[in-house]
Amino acid sequence: MKTKVSAAKAAERTSRVRKIIARLKQEYPDATCALHHGSALELAVATILSAQCTDARVNIVTPHLFAKYRTARGYAAADPAVLEKEIQSTGFFRNKTKSIIGMAQALVEKHGGEVPQTMDELTALPGIGRKTANVILGTWFRKNEGVVVDTHVQRLTGLLGLAKQTDPVKIEQELIEIVPRDDWTWFSHTLIQHGRRICVARRPKCPECVLNRICPSSLV
Repeated sequence: MKTKVSAAKAAERTSRVRKIIARLKQEYPDATCALHHGSALELAVATILSAQCTDARVNIVTPHLFAKYRTARGYAAADPAVLEKEIQSTGFFRNKTKSIIGMAQALVEKHGGEVPQTMDELTALPGIGRKTANVILGTWFRKNEGVVVDTHVQRLTGLLGLAKQTDPVKIEQELIEIVPRDDWTWFSHTLIQHGRRICVARRPKCPECVLNRICPSSLV
């Protein structure tokens, strides 16, 4: 009986996610990363800076960085005290400085200054966890190796009944099972945009939401 119930629930989630994706594709057909970047290295740096910081703030800080530090060798040779001041407004600037310089040094020493294109190689770099690696692989290299689970994705997948877990790694595994692989990167960016525009944590705009008819948490 448990197996039948579990199978029925899994089928229900799969059906719901298909409807959700169909509606979101009409609303956000070209959803992509909000962090401004022109290379894999720039995206890696911007993503490190985005921890506990808004993308809007990061996009204010990065133009100066990208103009000054054009290569991994540039970041690797950066004066930590100077870089700290340059990224101070993004918060946690000391740890972020260590991560950026450490990542750049590893790129120079092990990858010829280029950002690698595999999950294992990326997550071996200082400051690069699975979430950041997913952003780089999916957004720049167009490789859907996983689903980015940030605070918006974590919150919305819970509200939509797509994930039961609260741990980002476990949520990612749940989403991988029900979201088509070709949509993994797009789905993450879309939920992030939707969370910022419509499904706002403190003031959800359910009447304006394209998912209000199929969302179990809808206030409509």
